[in-house]
Amino acid sequence: MKNLAKDTGSIAVPVLAEPELADSGSVEQKGQPEPPIEVSATTADEADKMETALIPTDSLSRYMAEIRRYALLSPEEEHELAVQYKEYGDVQAAYRLVTANLRLVVMIARSYQRAFQNLLDLIQEGNVGLMDAVRHFDPYRGVRFPSYAVWWVRAYIIRYIMNNWRMVKLGTTQAQRKLFFNLQKEKERLEAEGYSPEPKRLAHNLGVKEREVVEMEQRMAARDLSVDAPLDAGDESATFLDFLADHSANTEEAVSTLEYQQLIRRKLTDFARTLEGKEEVIFNQRLFAEEPLTLQDIGDQYGISRERVRQLESRLKKKLKAYLVREIPDLTDLDIGLTDAS
Repeated sequence: MKNLAKDTGSIAVPVLAEPELADSGSVEQKGQPEPPIEVSATTADEADKMETALIPTDSLSRYMAEIRRYALLSPEEEHELAVQYKEYGDVQAAYRLVTANLRLVVMIARSYQRAFQNLLDLIQEGNVGLMDAVRHFDPYRGVRFPSYAVWWVRAYIIRYIMNNWRMVKLGTTQAQRKLFFNLQKEKERLEAEGYSPEPKRLAHNLGVKEREVVEMEQRMAARDLSVDAPLDAGDESATFLDFLADHSANTEEAVSTLEYQQLIRRKLTDFARTLEGKEEVIFNQRLFAEEPLTLQDIGDQYGISRERVRQLESRLKKKLKAYLVREIPDLTDLDIGLTDAS
């Protein structure tokens, strides 16, 4: 959404000049905009007064004073404005919906201030979510706009916190995001009730794996560290990277794995030459095909049932396993893991 905010200090202040939704495409503005609220630059005299004022104003206070000028909407007014934007693309109606709910964004942002100290940044990101909520809101579902918008605002704020908490991202999965925001609160709750916040209990209460709890605790407790940083301030010849373990396969293991794969490939080729008829089709076109045929496809080809094809396939797998064990005596625990696509 363009022109819905004007940068003042470190946060955008709403301005009533030429409102326009982001990504609105060919949506045209209808109606005349309301009289603009002047947000002019502070003059030199006013700056001197601010410096000597008993109660100096900051960016947040100025922003809160601005958004209080916008009246709240009744449910009927919300619905009417939402219909005007959805049906007629009335950008002025969308603008009224946004400005009337700016205080909602501040309220939600304050609930995440503990996780991210810069409240102004959270409000700014929440305002973007609020504008996206206007674009996606359906007024015919019987839900008030603030009840719908709160999810968009919260999602944008959470994403912003995750992306800016540290240089190395912490919450890249849904389980990690849940732990990021709830792990410490759950620990405090258990301790208040007299329980020990063990990873197993935390994982059960939060609906995640115990391993994920341990991993998140370690990641949140540790600080970001550059692997190129020298171990000793006076000696830059050795870095932390020099002491990181290399988990890739060494040359001997790589050669051994390659030889093993080539051996299996040769034996499978030899085994395929011993097959004919239905078994050959099942082996080449189902078991080892990039796009395997289904049981029904093979059954239709030979005029037999799917169950009969499944029986032939099961028998072929046992036959293949016996052949590989016989040809390669070193294989003591062979598992033919082939997909049973139906």
